[in-house]
Amino acid sequence: MVNRARQNAHTGLVGLTFFTLFASDAWRNLIGWWGYLALGVALLITWLIIVLRARRSLYWRALPASFVIFLIWAGLSITWSAYPGASALGWGSTLATAFVAYGIVLTTDRAELVRGLGFALRWILAVSLIFEAAVSLFVRHPVLPLWVNWGATKIPDAFYWSQDRLLSLGPIQGIVGNRNLLGFIALLALIIFCVQLADRAVWRGSGIMWIVIAAATLVLTRSSTVIVALVAVAVVAAAALWARSRPASRRWPVYLTVGAGAIVTLATASLWWRPVVALLGRSADATGRTDIWNAVWGLIVERPVVGWGWISYWAPWVEPFDHLAERKGVLYLQAHNAWLDVWMQVGIIGLILFSLVALMALWRSWFLAVDRPRWDLDDHRPFTAHALMPLLLLVALLAQSIAESRILVEGGLALFIAVIVAVKMPARGLGERR
Repeated sequence: MVNRARQNAHTGLVGLTFFTLFASDAWRNLIGWWGYLALGVALLITWLIIVLRARRSLYWRALPASFVIFLIWAGLSITWSAYPGASALGWGSTLATAFVAYGIVLTTDRAELVRGLGFALRWILAVSLIFEAAVSLFVRHPVLPLWVNWGATKIPDAFYWSQDRLLSLGPIQGIVGNRNLLGFIALLALIIFCVQLADRAVWRGSGIMWIVIAAATLVLTRSSTVIVALVAVAVVAAAALWARSRPASRRWPVYLTVGAGAIVTLATASLWWRPVVALLGRSADATGRTDIWNAVWGLIVERPVVGWGWISYWAPWVEPFDHLAERKGVLYLQAHNAWLDVWMQVGIIGLILFSLVALMALWRSWFLAVDRPRWDLDDHRPFTAHALMPLLLLVALLAQSIAESRILVEGGLALFIAVIVAVKMPARGLGERR
């Protein structure tokens, strides 16, 4: 009973941590920046204590060397940064997030990790729908964050916590205050809930109900970037299942089909950009993203090799981010493309390192998804859907990285690190406590 209670508490802590990382804007809107920082420090200290207590039994080599080198390079960039103080703060937050994610995977078995992440996503979706319903039914007007006082100033729509659009069927923003982020959380939830249902890890009725909730939330956000990520996940899932059904020596039709499809997709997006974005309900400038990309590219060409210095989430009080990406009265604090963001911050060297991390993780997660481990064959275990989860989560993150930089901060970064660490662990220890 004591061990069971301890396991439940650990799973709950995993859920709270992922909830805090993915719903960070909700905490900041509710209790302000200082309250959110206090909560973050408390969680960091808690995971530090857990890791120190279990340090002798942990598989420390699970963190990919390429990612360690990337972190070191980002830290070194403080020495040549155009904003050293902000760089130090950004690198510190990145390091703290990386440590927490690393600690979660090393001290949590696979079942606990999936339950904890699913627990966090369920709460975000449920509370978001309740929040939007309360605003539409009782408040009946857009709601601002509780700690903000704008006075008589005209407020841009992007600053509202909720824009009271549930009854008009969206787009809704949920407790995270951003429809693209809420839609992406719904996509991650959809992946996890479908895998859990396929593996009969949850009761069938409950699994179907949460899949419907996740799908409905995704639709209500009307997020074009998430729709693109959803298509990418579906295509990769189909390709992985196809590859699973064939011997390793006879998978060349899978790779030819996927390669040809990727080439056709890239060509179509390049040649018919305007019709494609119009089909997704967006303007030709991808809702202002091309202006931001052009501004970031202007910085890249000035310092292409080593960059301007790591900063993670852009600091609005330092040059050049205090005016770099302003649109309709809103100062955006990311490049809306993780790859341009990395290049701008740590140069082409950092971009190569980060790309290497992503490619190696994709390679490992693909073969984890399609090749039955030898120990599974020896034990005559079924080929579970859980083997697909790292690949699908990673594809979702990378697809989103084309239009958002969330993979570099908070929940996106934590999940990315959790995946790259989990797929590097030995087969019998994948996601299990060592």
